[in-house]
Amino acid sequence: MTTFITRLQVGAGEKVAIKDLIDIKGEITTAGCRGVESTATPATGDAVCLTEIRRRASAGEVAMVGKTNLHELAFGTTGRNPWYGTPRNPIDPTLVPGGSSSGSAVAVATGDADVALGSDTGGSVRIPAACCGVTGLKTTWGRIPLGGVYPLAPSLDTIGPMARDVAGLVRGMELLEPGFAVAGPDPELHLLRFRLEADPIVDAAVDAAIARSEVPVSDVADPGWSSAWESAAMLLAAEAWRVNRELLATAREGVSNGVAGMIEYGGTISPDLQQRCRDAQKRWQETLSGLVSATTLLVLPTMPTLPPSLDQRPFDGSRLTLPVNLAGLPALSIPVPTTGRLPASLQLIGPLGGEELLLAAGRIIEAAH
Repeated sequence: MTTFITRLQVGAGEKVAIKDLIDIKGEITTAGCRGVESTATPATGDAVCLTEIRRRASAGEVAMVGKTNLHELAFGTTGRNPWYGTPRNPIDPTLVPGGSSSGSAVAVATGDADVALGSDTGGSVRIPAACCGVTGLKTTWGRIPLGGVYPLAPSLDTIGPMARDVAGLVRGMELLEPGFAVAGPDPELHLLRFRLEADPIVDAAVDAAIARSEVPVSDVADPGWSSAWESAAMLLAAEAWRVNRELLATAREGVSNGVAGMIEYGGTISPDLQQRCRDAQKRWQETLSGLVSATTLLVLPTMPTLPPSLDQRPFDGSRLTLPVNLAGLPALSIPVPTTGRLPASLQLIGPLGGEELLLAAGRIIEAAH
């Protein structure tokens, strides 16, 4: 199955893969969609987020190895792609690779890349990281520039790195933001644990990982997670309609029925409902931001279940990730062992601009495995 839509070899050294909704000069950006590919022309320049990667590739320090496959138009959590094939989950090929950054997760899990870039609008870095047993970082909204990135929902879209471990994510952030660094020693932390509906196996794995890390943890009440998910889902769909309605008008045959249906649904969401969702977003941003600080992080599973099978429908993979995008906060996904053969994934949520803190905390949890 297709991990890369386009194979490249630009530069040498550490291997970097790039999700195929991020422009690379001279290459077509497909966004995982035949309809986009049918009218696209090669990009006239790199996306802004690739500035440092291009510089290092030109210097022979890193190799841009390819553009990775994804869930069509980045609108889905399974990672299935009817046009270019579905990347094969290296843990178990009968399971979904997760979406939408499926190819990026598979590339780092198989060693085809040391670092891969993905996008995260509702969990599209964290969910495939969870499904494939790797790490992923959703960055603070607005921290990494989105110029030259095919959008899904601009008020929620972010770019972030994926890697096999936390050290790889640090390297990925260095490539996205020159000067990025995670300083030692390890910070003094306190974790706040959400108790939302999840598979007991997943909950137990997260609890065990926290216990091994010896970081103090307290349970906190649900601040309104489900309502935040509903508001975010409405806004995402409405924005996806505005972004892609011209595509449906001119190349409908090149968009799969499932994705087209979700986009068309976004066109039915009234302006009044969208405004109510925006008002709810402001309240949610205040609520979630009020729970985190330079010493306090939120912790919960990345997904409420273990990775499902490819033929399982529906798969509501974003239930524990999408509300983070509504708040604009950064979040880190780390694989944690279960008592079975499949890993679960722990999610840490930090304050605005708190990527350095999240990665420092991630090192503590990872080292305690």
